[in-house]
Amino acid sequence: MWQLKPADERIEVEVDGHKVVAYCYGAGEETVFLLNGGPGLPCDYLRDAHSFLAGHGYRVVAFDQLGCGASDRPDDEALWNITRYVAETETVRRALGLGKVHLIGHSWGGWLAIEYALAHPEALKTLILEDTAADLPHLMAEMHRLRAALGPETVEMLLAHEAEGSYEHPEYQAAITLLNYRHVCRLQQWPAPLLASLNDWNMAPYMAMQGPNEFLYIGNLKDWNRTAELPRIACPVLITVGKHDEITPACALRMKQGLQQAELVVFPNSSHMPFYEEPAAYDAVLLGFLGRHAVAAKGAAA
Repeated sequence: MWQLKPADERIEVEVDGHKVVAYCYGAGEETVFLLNGGPGLPCDYLRDAHSFLAGHGYRVVAFDQLGCGASDRPDDEALWNITRYVAETETVRRALGLGKVHLIGHSWGGWLAIEYALAHPEALKTLILEDTAADLPHLMAEMHRLRAALGPETVEMLLAHEAEGSYEHPEYQAAITLLNYRHVCRLQQWPAPLLASLNDWNMAPYMAMQGPNEFLYIGNLKDWNRTAELPRIACPVLITVGKHDEITPACALRMKQGLQQAELVVFPNSSHMPFYEEPAAYDAVLLGFLGRHAVAAKGAAA
C-alpha cells in the first residue's frame, strides 16, 4: 500500500487566525518552495514528486493551502481569491525563515507563483512554472480547442449541460473523464499521490475561483491575465509543459515570450503531470536548471 513520504518537519503556521500546515524535506541551504495546483487540492501529489530533491542538497518545502489537506477549512467564500493566497504564501515563507527561494508553481500554483513573483520579487532566486499559464482567457480558448476534438455532438452536449448547470450528469462527467485521461494524466494507472490529493479535494475554493472541472473556467479567476506584467519578472525562469497538456504548449510559449530570461521544455509523452508521466526526463531537466542557479547544488556536485 502506498504511503506518502514522511516529511522531516511538519510545521503549523498561523495565517490570519487560521492554521496552515507546512512540510519540509532535507536541510540544504537552497530552498525549493512548492505551490501546488487546485485550488482546494492538498499538496500530497506535488511534494511527493519533488521530495527527491532533498537527496540532491536542497530543502524542499510545501504546504496545504488554506481550505485543504491538514490546514483549516473555513467556510467563507471571501477567502478564496488569489490576492489572499499571495499573502498566505509570503506569511509561510517568512514564518519558516526560508529566505530567497526557488519557487515552483504547478497549474493553479503557477498563477499564484506569477502573482507572488510580481508582488515579492526580492524573495525569489528562480521561478519554475509547471503546466501553467499567464493568460486565462487564452487558456480557455485552448480548452475549447481540446474539447472540440471530442466531436460536435459531444461539444453540443457539454454546452447544454453547462447552460443548465447540470455538471454532475453522467454523460457530462463521461466527457470530462475522457478529457482528463487525455490532458491531465495519460497514465493508465494514476499515481497514488495524485489520487490521494484528488480524493481529498475541497471543491469550495475550486468552484469559487476556477469552476466545476478542469475544462470550464467560470470562477473569479476567469479573466485573470498577467501577460503584460511578465517582463517585470527578472529572475531566471524555467517553464515546463506536456505536449498533450490541458494547459497547452501555446500557453507556455506565450509566457516565455513575455519573460526576460526563460527556458521552455516540452515533454513529448506527457500531459499535465510530467513529473509522473516522464519522471526521469523531468527530474533531469529540473536538476539541471536548479544546478545552474543554486550555489549549494554546485558545491555538492564538486
